[in-house]
Amino acid sequence: RPLDLTSGQYSLLMSLNRSAPTITETAEFLAMDRTTLTAALKPLERRRLVAVKIDAQDRRLRRLELTPAGRAVLAKAYPLWCQAHGDLEAGVSPSGAGPMRNDLGRLVKMLER
Repeated sequence: RPLDLTSGQYSLLMSLNRSAPTITETAEFLAMDRTTLTAALKPLERRRLVAVKIDAQDRRLRRLELTPAGRAVLAKAYPLWCQAHGDLEAGVSPSGAGPMRNDLGRLVKMLER
């Protein structure tokens, strides 16, 4: 909240913290369709946190890059995310979040069948 990012925008910025993925690669990585990803990118582009560039070898492809401003916001957001998740995990269960993650993992595998 202090950085005016939603959790989805934070996840998207984190997914771009690697070597210029394409829109398709990023959509697959985040398990979303390209249209949804394109819509999610718009506010980040307007804030100049993300740049969409034409691929040098294949002009049909669009590559996504964090801008220097995007990297700076991500560097500020990461400790806030860690603190928020630590607080959440501490409140989830006396035994911690590990058992909950295991249960969720089993549920995902069951749904994939």
